Amino acid sequence: MSVKMARLLQFKIAVVSTVLFVVCTNLVCCNNGRRVGDALDSEFGGFSVPLEHSFEVDDVAKFKVRGALVLKAGREHSVSLTQNQLSEEDRSKLKEVAAVDGLYRIRVPRVFLQADRQTERQVEGYLTAFVRACAMVESHLSDVIALHSDVSGYLIGVSIVTLPGACRGTEVEDEVDLEVFNTTLSIMAPVNAPGPETALFLERMEQETEKKGKNPQEQKSFFAKYWYLILGGAIFLMATNSAQPPAGGEGEQS
Repeated sequence: MSVKMARLLQFKIAVVSTVLFVVCTNLVCCNNGRRVGDALDSEFGGFSVPLEHSFEVDDVAKFKVRGALVLKAGREHSVSLTQNQLSEEDRSKLKEVAAVDGLYRIRVPRVFLQADRQTERQVEGYLTAFVRACAMVESHLSDVIALHSDVSGYLIGVSIVTLPGACRGTEVEDEVDLEVFNTTLSIMAPVNAPGPETALFLERMEQETEKKGKNPQEQKSFFAKYWYLILGGAIFLMATNSAQPPAGGEGEQS
């Protein structure tokens, strides 16, 4: 009897294990190979816009992709930058442009800095900035790019400076110094100025009015306060004028 019960218990365990295995297999298949965090990454992922650059010997702009600005969702302006390395051909051309004192240009599209607001307004052209190509070369591709936005977070300007910013004719090795960009990205948003303290100003005005009401002497006019000084000054002037001799001196005696 005990042997039959043991076999029955083993059979039940096997059935339950098989059912659990089938359920787990179906769940894995429905996941399509996506990890648990992948859905969150897709839902809260950023919106990327291209960062382009141009450097030509003939100074005719021909922009191509330098990297991408990744805009994050949310009220706060959160932007990250991914960049490509310069190819051997681009490194040589950048040095040629620097030798003729040409320009290095960048441009970005006019967009909102929030990823979840891109549908509110269509892209209206590009914003461009430039530095001397020799400064870009001698800085070893070290630059600072600033994105300027209005109060709504819409991009209205871009600027670029190199570190250092001067051209001194320093020799630069292509393979070592002109391959990887060393960029600092900053966002310049307007700061609301403090408004006037209207309530405090009105309160002070009311207090001064109350003080003047309690002291009516303070409300007297200038003449009412200093009439005796004015009268005394007028009498002194009259007395001085009457004491002066007539013009022309003494008359001749015949």
